[in-house]
Amino acid sequence: MKKTLLILTLASLSANAQAPAGYYNSASGLSGAPLKTALSTIITNGHQDKGYSGLWTGYKTTDIDKNYENDGSILDIYSEKPAAADPYKYTPGTNQCGTYSVEGNCYNREHIVPQSFFNEASPMVSDIHFIRATDGKVNGMRSNYPFGKVGTATFTSKNGSKLGNSASSGYAGTVFEPIDEFKGDVARMVFYFVTRYQNKLSTFSSGNMLGGSAFPGLQTWELNVLLSWHNQDPVSQAEINRNNASYTYQGNRNPFIDNPNYVNQIWGSGSSGGGGTTTPPPTSTGCTNETFETIPTASSASYTTRTWNNNGLSWTATDARTDQTISGKAITVRAGSLTSGSSANGIGSLTVTTQLKFSGSNGTFTVKVNGTNIGTIPYSTNVTTTTISNINVSGNVVVTLENNSSSNRVAIDNLSWTCYSGTSKKSQMTEPGLNSIQKDLQIYPNPVSNQEIFVQGETQNIKKAEIYNLQGKVMQTIEHPFKNSRNVIRIKNLEQGMYILKLDDSALKFIVK
Repeated sequence: MKKTLLILTLASLSANAQAPAGYYNSASGLSGAPLKTALSTIITNGHQDKGYSGLWTGYKTTDIDKNYENDGSILDIYSEKPAAADPYKYTPGTNQCGTYSVEGNCYNREHIVPQSFFNEASPMVSDIHFIRATDGKVNGMRSNYPFGKVGTATFTSKNGSKLGNSASSGYAGTVFEPIDEFKGDVARMVFYFVTRYQNKLSTFSSGNMLGGSAFPGLQTWELNVLLSWHNQDPVSQAEINRNNASYTYQGNRNPFIDNPNYVNQIWGSGSSGGGGTTTPPPTSTGCTNETFETIPTASSASYTTRTWNNNGLSWTATDARTDQTISGKAITVRAGSLTSGSSANGIGSLTVTTQLKFSGSNGTFTVKVNGTNIGTIPYSTNVTTTTISNINVSGNVVVTLENNSSSNRVAIDNLSWTCYSGTSKKSQMTEPGLNSIQKDLQIYPNPVSNQEIFVQGETQNIKKAEIYNLQGKVMQTIEHPFKNSRNVIRIKNLEQGMYILKLDDSALKFIVK
């Protein structure tokens, strides 16, 4: 996907997928483990094992670059450079491995979940939904390592994919980290695997990655990594194309590409203080996830006000420094606070990781939503992840974390909260007159042309349209976009590429050709 960490409502992004009518009917209304089981049954039915050698044939339709260079070459997630020329390219069928010694020799069949975990058994060994065509050398370097955030890299591919020691909380071994463009792709392939084969997980090796039971199906640290990547990197048109082609080839689909919200409906937003996973009620889905990777340049000695924008949301930290880390970059607050901009989708539950730096004593942050105290977050010298559940405030929200000490220097990382679309228990914190989430919206045709976006669905009550590029910059804002036309938005000189259209609380991805 040609975008960075822009997180908007994921529900409507499934509009471009092409699952047959009724394909997911048996999963309707479910959440948590029952939803995972229902999806497992759905995607097991119809699955045709085409054999390991059949993958080479499958790749000629599933793994073709139609969204970057669009030149018919293999789309390799370990060499693709979304914003620049690729270092090398492969011709389908011609450059199959074979032997390799360096990058660019040949492309291989990369098991995103290593085949050694299941002793190369069928049908897992030939399931195209999690087996990608990737460079042989990088595939070999990735080996059987789990996915995570790399601290110090010992190997970096030509597009920036890395192997090295883990900087992900909860795991200290070697991990592999793809570029941001494909982190969500990897996460959704793993989620497919642990759903499709949930009844077999107890017989597989974990590889410091898989869980030993049907639910949740992954080790807690890996689940937290993949949830973060899924929310940071929404479904792309390239994934949708591959899912459709894989369905034609193999007879089943990846449900987490068709319906991204299934991820948070099953596994929730991350780790609780007790080390388990949090599954919110069906009215809470993934909303905001701040990893602090875009905070200002580090300054080791200076405490001052820091401001930045990420995921379409502004952030302000007072009396703060930017040089400390937890799982990656973190914002460190002394006698100050961290405050979000206004987020339109409410808040269900909030999760954040903290760590006391340098000297000092254990303490807490006060958490406020729209200026009202809703709880506290503890910190100590240990890395601590805490969840405050059932906040349940609808409408526009501003979230603030205030350090209750005037001297303790505390790093904050991986702050996220789930959206809330139900009835607020704290009505004094809501704003009246807000639209509910617009449903069943769809852009057509997509890609768009002639600088016009046609929107299908209930548009008459939409108050504002915003167009974002994939770096999170607002390109155009239109108040009451459908006042004079029920279904057309006229855009202004957008260059070719991929964009996000935000309609009140819904988000739709579109391509300008």
